[in-house]
Amino acid sequence: MATDYDEVRSDVKEVQERSLEALRTANTPDARSVVSELDEADTVDGLNLPGDFIAEELIVEVIPQKEDEFICYSCFLVRHRSQMVKEKDGHAYCIECED
Repeated sequence: MATDYDEVRSDVKEVQERSLEALRTANTPDARSVVSELDEADTVDGLNLPGDFIAEELIVEVIPQKEDEFICYSCFLVRHRSQMVKEKDGHAYCIECED
């Protein structure tokens, strides 16, 4: 007698049908309730965030570029002129970004 090995075995088929029925009868939320729960979770009213909120301005001192420095056009880092490898089309490139 020939056996079709691609056919699902009867015991496996029963388990699959039972699990499918269990999923159908399970108490799953509908899409509208999930959306409303997500909207409620997005509101920040009454939510205590960890840490202290400090309303302070950060003060950063900007130092102008020196005469012996350049900004690499590839990595945008400020480098010393001794690290410049080439200058192409008015743009300087550092030794690490050499093409």
